[in-house]
Amino acid sequence: MKKLTLILTLITGFIMNAQNFQEPVTWNYSVEKINSTEYNLIFSAAIEDQWHVYSQFTPDGGALPTEITFNNVNEDFELVGEAKEGKTYREYSEVFEVDEVFFKNELLITQRIKLLKENIKSIQGNIFYQACIDVCINRDEDFIFSLDGTKVAVAQKTVDEKSQQISQNLKLSIKNPEKIVDVTNKGDKEKGLLSIFILGFLGGLIALLTPCVFPMIPLTVSFFTKHTKDKKKGITNAIIYGLFIIGIYLLLSIPFHFLDSLNPEILNNISTNVWLNVIFFVIFIFFAFSFFGYYELTLPSSWGNKMDSASNVGGMLGIFFMALTLAIVSFSCTGPILGSLLAGSLSADGGAYQLTAGMTGFGTALALPFALFALFPNWLNSLPKSGGWMNTVKVVLGFLELALAFKFLSNADLVQHWGLLKREIFIALWIVIFVLMALYIFNIIKFPHDGPKKKLGFTRITFGILVIAFIIYLIPGLQKTESSNLKLLSGFPPPLFYSIYEQETECPLGLTCFKDFDEGIAYAEENNKPVLLDFTGWACVNCRKMEENVWSENRVYSLLKDNYVLISLYVDDRKNLPDEKQFNYQFDSGRVKTIETVGDKWATFQALNFKSASQPYYVLMSPDLKLLNTPQQYTDADVYYNWLKQGLENYR
Repeated sequence: MKKLTLILTLITGFIMNAQNFQEPVTWNYSVEKINSTEYNLIFSAAIEDQWHVYSQFTPDGGALPTEITFNNVNEDFELVGEAKEGKTYREYSEVFEVDEVFFKNELLITQRIKLLKENIKSIQGNIFYQACIDVCINRDEDFIFSLDGTKVAVAQKTVDEKSQQISQNLKLSIKNPEKIVDVTNKGDKEKGLLSIFILGFLGGLIALLTPCVFPMIPLTVSFFTKHTKDKKKGITNAIIYGLFIIGIYLLLSIPFHFLDSLNPEILNNISTNVWLNVIFFVIFIFFAFSFFGYYELTLPSSWGNKMDSASNVGGMLGIFFMALTLAIVSFSCTGPILGSLLAGSLSADGGAYQLTAGMTGFGTALALPFALFALFPNWLNSLPKSGGWMNTVKVVLGFLELALAFKFLSNADLVQHWGLLKREIFIALWIVIFVLMALYIFNIIKFPHDGPKKKLGFTRITFGILVIAFIIYLIPGLQKTESSNLKLLSGFPPPLFYSIYEQETECPLGLTCFKDFDEGIAYAEENNKPVLLDFTGWACVNCRKMEENVWSENRVYSLLKDNYVLISLYVDDRKNLPDEKQFNYQFDSGRVKTIETVGDKWATFQALNFKSASQPYYVLMSPDLKLLNTPQQYTDADVYYNWLKQGLENYR
């Protein structure tokens, strides 16, 4: 969890350096011959001022060490002892609480090798390293050492004849490509961003009710209104303070726009990355037990002290540092909520903009009370007093964090096909979590920071009844019945076909589907049917919502079942392609991408042919590759039904 404390530092540094960034490390590779079979391989690098690169031997629990990987080691040659390093520096990290070892200005690593075969002309491999200043970047590059003095270039990724052939087959000869247009309705997109803003705003309102934030409202407002000689200026300063709060949270989303512009698939890759989802699962469990009161989740106290000292500066700068102090000292309550917002917004479908909208909503909710109470100070008298009710809010949030944690584990399970969290197991875990929440609300179980039991109030009883109603709603999801759909939760539990009960197919709603494009097209030709090309993902929430809320409607389901050949292509499937089907694809820019997994193939296929990287994405086409209408994305049942019907009419 210590590593989470780096987030604010890294983001701030990223924003400051992103515009004028240049590679901070320049590498050079040389060879020193010892005898006919032994050589010293010398890695040297020039490091830009103020940057540093971590040693191979920096302690665990800190920054990432440099790692050198050799090709054909123990086949062509063997390593003789450990690598030796030149001058390094050791410094204690307050963040990681370990002594980190790193290089400054110049790097020198020497590795001795002994040849096991004759006529070995070169040694190749890859070096991974982390370079840091205010921002840390991870880099890796291939290297080559020439043992006979011949100048040899590093082997670049090549697009061989096999790769060229497979790449050509990946490109479709669509007969009417003019129908491939931006299908994202601007109004719908703005509506979607507004929804994310509102969710972020609600998250901020919840954060206001926590013991880290709520008591600071009257204190801060009183500071501006009573400790300023000019009352009007005090009100102005309080409003500026609120605007700075909004700005700070908005800035946290800026780095993700850089990521989004580098590669349109990157946010989808992040959101479906197996190990990142497992890490999110662990982090959310950690968040939950923090909310339960077993430990406090805080940023280093020195950060808050420094910001507090800086807030004594007069004028706008002092107000900014006051706002930054609030963000830091309230982290133990706002951090988990922000973590939920961050993890939930990482998707290919406008992830960076969604994150900005959510962060802005969150900051606005936090800022609003400071501005409103400064304008209307008498309202402060109507604020409820701090007390045990705030701890109740934290514990309830802890249960929600626990429920969300299993969503991330479910994402990893689906993408990797582990079979650990089938739909019914997931729902059973949620039932257990919300039963425990109900027991807590009704004072049957307690947590460390709870005071003596008190008589239940109306609000607490009402909320407890709602939780019980939700538990009752979940119970049918444990069975294989028509009511097990749980439409209100579509997208959160695993899909219906990912079940402990025996299923006819591994396709949505028991439909017949193909998971390979060529196989599906061949079947469509044979049966003279149009194709519904479904770009989807195992961890795609909106895909599940479409399948369980829209496809499940009788009129839509009948059209799909009787009139279309469904081809579902999962862009996040991490299953490796057979060796003979793996290849390198070269984009027009010259960049070469290695296609190793099923998801790599279909994500590239979608981007190449339809200029889109978001899911769900639906295309209607004839078997001879003629588009039947404009592609469709996430929408409602009426629009989708009419779209399917129009496509069928155009085909006939």
